[in-house]
Amino acid sequence: MTDTTVARPRPRPARGAAVPRELRRARVAVAALFFTNGAIFANLFPEYPAIKAELGLSNAQYGLAIAAFPTGALVAGLAAGVLIRRLRSSRVAVVGTILTGLGVLGAGSSSTWTMLAVGLLLAGAMDAITDVAQNAHGLRVQRRYGRSILNSFHAVWSIGAVTGGLMGAGAVAIGMSRGLHLGLSALVFAAVALSCYRFLLPGPEDADRVAADDGAGEAASGTGSTSVAPVTDRATHGSRVPGLLVRVGTLAALVLIAAAGAVVEDSGSTWAAVYLSQSLGASLSLAAFGFVALTGAQFVGRLVGDRVVDRFGQRAVARTGGALTAVGMGLALAFPTVPGTIAGFAAAGLGIATLVPAAMHGADELPGLRPGTGLAVVSWLMRIGFLLSPPLVGLVADHSSLRAGLLVVPAAGLVVVLASQVLDTRRALRA
Repeated sequence: MTDTTVARPRPRPARGAAVPRELRRARVAVAALFFTNGAIFANLFPEYPAIKAELGLSNAQYGLAIAAFPTGALVAGLAAGVLIRRLRSSRVAVVGTILTGLGVLGAGSSSTWTMLAVGLLLAGAMDAITDVAQNAHGLRVQRRYGRSILNSFHAVWSIGAVTGGLMGAGAVAIGMSRGLHLGLSALVFAAVALSCYRFLLPGPEDADRVAADDGAGEAASGTGSTSVAPVTDRATHGSRVPGLLVRVGTLAALVLIAAAGAVVEDSGSTWAAVYLSQSLGASLSLAAFGFVALTGAQFVGRLVGDRVVDRFGQRAVARTGGALTAVGMGLALAFPTVPGTIAGFAAAGLGIATLVPAAMHGADELPGLRPGTGLAVVSWLMRIGFLLSPPLVGLVADHSSLRAGLLVVPAAGLVVVLASQVLDTRRALRA
């Protein structure tokens, strides 16, 4: 694959600049929305083995039901842009959070395969809209900050996912009814989302982009003053806009990177507990730690992600992460044990930590596209990984073994190693 990276100036972050109080509050509020988004659906993962057993589902039936979630996301994902433009990302993110919780409650309370699939379909649709809205608002806050903070939001998402997984594991361990568990989860996180709304940024979605561009012009001419360095989101200052084929190819590679991360995440959420409990004989409470290990390691990677990317460049970090995913999970599948498998999922989680933020940021900054277009395309198409992964793994498991089906994880790591050629190689300037 040829290098399709287009050179563009990287804004220099303001060191020691004062951040306005309302902007700090907006950052905390967006982080809280990311937390709830990670936690709500993760509460359902430890319940999957029991749901599968109670409904008497085969691996293929189970995988097909789980695929309803990304199907709903694909159906509704493109509506997110329209809703955000009409209602603002802040409102869409909060309402979407509440509706996602209700969808998860419906799926967990299902008594038939059809009810399970319909509940997951609705939950997936709402989750997709919420995801785009909270990322759009996070990018608004990032532009106002004048430096990269997107990985930190995704790190908080991982904290939420770990918290949700532990909540689910605890509910299973104490024998709490599934309806009560998921109902309380939906209620708590709806209250969190509603309390965040007043602290989110006001105004239309493009207000911060225009302000950032104006601020960049003032900074360049030596006029104006601001407490936070502006961000220029597009290469409009003399850089070359790539041709159509280059833009399409770059977007396709970014989608592959994000989709590979989605496949690994789905393998941990959908199959880790099932594989550990049914194939390796772990208890249900211990089996939940496959997903917890993946998401916990993903959180650690995202926590240090901005700093590591600034030091080594996005491409080097992605390639290393893809290799870690392929080798770590490959060894876990080659030598199957409960501790080794949990460690393998942890290696995979660490390896994919920065992939989705990198793909979203790269797409959002690709020259020649309208603001938000690249982000919407990558956010939407990456869900193909969530759609195809569950039934594919289920079909392989029914015809061979679940261990063979989970080979999609090291394969996804290899895809990242190859596709990461389009990512940025530059490092952040030092102050």
